[in-house]
Amino acid sequence: QAQVVQPLESGGGTVQVGGSMRLSCVVIGYISSVNCVAWFRPTPVKDREGVAAIATGGSTYYGDLVRGRFTISRDSAKNTVYLEMNSLKPEDTAMYSCAAGAKSCNLYSTRYNYWGQGTQVTVSS
Repeated sequence: QAQVVQPLESGGGTVQVGGSMRLSCVVIGYISSVNCVAWFRPTPVKDREGVAAIATGGSTYYGDLVRGRFTISRDSAKNTVYLEMNSLKPEDTAMYSCAAGAKSCNLYSTRYNYWGQGTQVTVSS
């Protein structure tokens, strides 16, 4: 059965240590059912580490490893959520996935029903 909501990521690539990059996530489909959009990435100890999330009302949430360096924002008119990443480190290298969910906003991957394919971010030294 096809998803009624589909997040589509873009913006990945390669950047040098200390550089910046912006990821985009366009959410298409039955978007009125979406309360929260978040970014996740895999780590050696977690299949999906929560990076940042933003609720429909504008509240934002950040993982400890990115707080102060990454900023999540949204353009409701474009159904798009952005992840601005600054001061990038080699350990930020990962496949970043965008997820959308109808439940309350947090950084637990089990709360999200709809997932994109991911976009690769590589930070080179």
